Amino acid sequence: MTANRKDLVCGLVFIVIGLLFALGTRDLDMGTATRMGPGYFPIVLAGLLILVGAIIAVRALGKPAGESFGEVPWRAFFLIIPALVFFGFAVRQVGLMPAVFIVALASSFSSTKMTVPLALTLSAVLACFCALVFVVGLGLPIQLFGPWVRFW
Repeated sequence: MTANRKDLVCGLVFIVIGLLFALGTRDLDMGTATRMGPGYFPIVLAGLLILVGAIIAVRALGKPAGESFGEVPWRAFFLIIPALVFFGFAVRQVGLMPAVFIVALASSFSSTKMTVPLALTLSAVLACFCALVFVVGLGLPIQLFGPWVRFW
């Protein structure tokens, strides 16, 4: 039996990540569909990730092997991973908007095609969008600019 290795590995990675996130929600209260607990949304996303991974892996079966995996995108690896870790540690200290802005700015330069004006614009729009969705729309108790700015 033949299988497209890239798609098969991609699907299996999605399944493993989804299972890890599902395991991480074991101690969270699920709630109900009308009164969702803190574990409801993460488990739904984990289930969707597992489903997408399974679809990709099954579709890879029976296809030609395809090309090799290619080079590892080291630039993206060294910009995106630390940016996400920074966000996890810094969102409470600097606030949501600066944390999102910095993460989006750093992550945008993982592509060699990104320009500075486009990266700054993208970061600003994404920071404002996250503030509108999570703080204004959903009413989450996240400080927009950290404890050092008190106008919001």
